[in-house]
Amino acid sequence: MTLNIGFVGLGMMGLPMVENLAGGEERYDILAYDRDPARLERLAGHPAWNRNLRPAAGLAAMADRDIVITMLPDSAITNAVIEGEHGLAGIMRAGSVLLDMGSSNPAETRRLAPRLREAGVTLIDAPVSGAVAKAAAGTLAIMVGAGADELERVRPVLSRMGASLIHTGAAGSAHAMKALNNYVYAAGLLAASEALLIARRMDLDLDVFTDVLNASSGRNVATETKLRQFIVPGTYNGGFALALMAKDLRTADALQALAGVPASQLSLCTALWQRAREALPAGADNTEIHRYLENLSAPAPD
Repeated sequence: MTLNIGFVGLGMMGLPMVENLAGGEERYDILAYDRDPARLERLAGHPAWNRNLRPAAGLAAMADRDIVITMLPDSAITNAVIEGEHGLAGIMRAGSVLLDMGSSNPAETRRLAPRLREAGVTLIDAPVSGAVAKAAAGTLAIMVGAGADELERVRPVLSRMGASLIHTGAAGSAHAMKALNNYVYAAGLLAASEALLIARRMDLDLDVFTDVLNASSGRNVATETKLRQFIVPGTYNGGFALALMAKDLRTADALQALAGVPASQLSLCTALWQRAREALPAGADNTEIHRYLENLSAPAPD
C-alpha cells in the first residue's frame, strides 16, 4: 500500500532528509514543498524525481497526505505553516499525522497537540540531532514525542532518515529534550573554545591538548568532533549555524520558568551565544563561537 507523505521545508537538513526518504524500498508517494522554488530545483536530479517524489505547488496539496513532515527553523515559522491562513491545521484530513521535525518550542508543541487532536490530526514532535553530514547519510538521532502506537505508525518513515529513534514520552517531550541537549552541547563547545584560547596564549601544542582532552575527563562531543576538525585549523565550517544554536539556547532558557528550576549557567551560556550571534556575520557557523571569544580576548591596540 502506498503511503502518501508531504514534506515541508527543504533547507540544509530537510533536503537530504527528503532525499533519503524518497530513496527507500518502501513505496512512498512524496510531495515536497518549500516557499523558495530554488530549493525544489535542487531535488530535480534525484532518481525518484517526478515519479514518487514530486513538487507541491503549495500547502493545499497536503490535503490527501497520510503524514506531513515539517522541517522548519523555529516555532514562529512552524506555527505560521500550521495555523496561518490556509495552514496545515485547516487542510490535513482526520486520521493523518503531522510530524514536526524542527527544533520547535516545546510549550508551543504542547499547545498545538490538543488543538490538532480536535481535528483528528496527531501531532508528533521528532527533532533530530547530527547536523548535515548525518542527515545526508540517513544516520540522524531522532527524538520522538508520541504515544507508543503513534511511534510505531511512523517508525518506518523515521527510520529512513535516522539510525537511532529515541521515544521520549508525550508530545512536546522530544522538543524539550532536544533544546536541553543542545544547551549541554553548547556549554561543552564554549568550555572547549575557552580552554583552547588559554592553551594557545600559553604556547601549548593545540593538537596535543586536543588529544589530552579526548583521552581524559574533559572529553565531549565538541572536543571529539569540532576542535581538530574545524576550530584548530580555523575553517569554522562544522555545518550548524550559530544563529540556530542561539535560538535553541533561548528555547532551553525558557524551560527554566516552565519547570520552575533556576539554571544560572544556562542563562549565562544563552546570553553569551546571543551576543556572538549579534557580533558575527549572518550565516556564521556554530564553531565560530571560538572566533568570537578570540576577538574578545585580543589585546587592545596601542
